[in-house]
Amino acid sequence: MMQAIGYAKAGPISAEDALTRFETEVPEPGPRDLLVEIQGVSVNPVDVKLRAGVEPEGAPRILGFDAAGTVRKVGAEVRHFKPGDTVFHAGDITRPGTNAAFQLVDERIAGRKPDSLGFADAAAMPLTSITAWEILFDSLGLREGEGEGESLLVVGGAGGVGSILIQLAKKLTGLQVIATASRPDTRAWVEKMGADQVVNHRNPLDREMKALGITPRYVASLTHTDRHFGAIVELIKPRGHIALIDDPGELDIASIKLKALSFSWEFMFTRSMFQTGDIEVQHRLLNRVAAMLDEGTLISTKNKHLGEMSVDSLRAAHEFQESGSAIGKTVLDGFQS
Repeated sequence: MMQAIGYAKAGPISAEDALTRFETEVPEPGPRDLLVEIQGVSVNPVDVKLRAGVEPEGAPRILGFDAAGTVRKVGAEVRHFKPGDTVFHAGDITRPGTNAAFQLVDERIAGRKPDSLGFADAAAMPLTSITAWEILFDSLGLREGEGEGESLLVVGGAGGVGSILIQLAKKLTGLQVIATASRPDTRAWVEKMGADQVVNHRNPLDREMKALGITPRYVASLTHTDRHFGAIVELIKPRGHIALIDDPGELDIASIKLKALSFSWEFMFTRSMFQTGDIEVQHRLLNRVAAMLDEGTLISTKNKHLGEMSVDSLRAAHEFQESGSAIGKTVLDGFQS
């Protein structure tokens, strides 16, 4: 048996039983699975969205979509890893999550843990790195080294995805990167991540960009897309591209026609959810990110460490994520054995 934390009923984090600790069986690996002992996790917006609004099918549901740990057992067809290897991964939204002592993950969506980072710091990186990588190279269609003379506007630059997207764009493309932030601490953070310019998303973004004299070809909208969509359409270049990851209620999609804009959603769980033919690209890109972290080309986006995983520490992490004041990523150590 193993320890796990989950939720049995959707609702607010303030509810007494919003998260519960329980025991469950240690799972057995399938053919391509790794059984990973979880030694570090981080919390993402998807954790709080599911806990707040999606009733679990069979309670309780184990959340968590970022982890780093040690492989303890492998499936019969595993070829990339062996027991004793350390890995990091973002998991699969259709399977039990990382808030447990052990978790199964398909080896094709796991990468080797960066040697230079501890487990908790490494756990800050997988989900956001995959998302940012796919925004740049799948959604926006860029190739490494491209983008010279063009600009990318990152709306919500101080969040987890924005923090690594700024870094990847600066290190792997020729794009000028403008990030949005409104508070002194968030402005300082996106500058630390490498943003060339910072604009205030509490003001109309088209006016902010006009004041800079910059017309971006690419926009990655990571939060509050419904609030900013009109300004984004106004400020972007004709034949530009908008990519987003949030869930706006309504968008005037017809408004992008006159500029012949391209529009795409990024959802990093698509490859694992639908077992796409190219699922293994996530393994390769995580290995690349690990190498860049070890080289010092990228830095961890961990900004808050809340100690060992427990109901209380995980509740605090959910509360902080929901507060709207989170910068970078919040991480926890795994259960102490």
